[in-house]
Amino acid sequence: MSQGVHQIDAVGLVCPLPILRLKKRIQNLPSGTQVEFLADDPSGRRDLQVLCELTGHSIEWVREEEDGVLRYRICLA
Repeated sequence: MSQGVHQIDAVGLVCPLPILRLKKRIQNLPSGTQVEFLADDPSGRRDLQVLCELTGHSIEWVREEEDGVLRYRICLA
């Protein structure tokens, strides 16, 4: 059964809320799950990199949207 890509929207939230939202929403998802994470917090990229280093998740790509929102594709460890 394919679950597709899970989208987690943290646009408008400021540190540490985007990463806390992400951690809460992915905690019960299986390894290999693809997550699309949207955030516009300036410290979000660094926070996400640290989270991935600690957990083994991988950031597959990052795209900056025209409105300043960063769209991350993450593969869960």
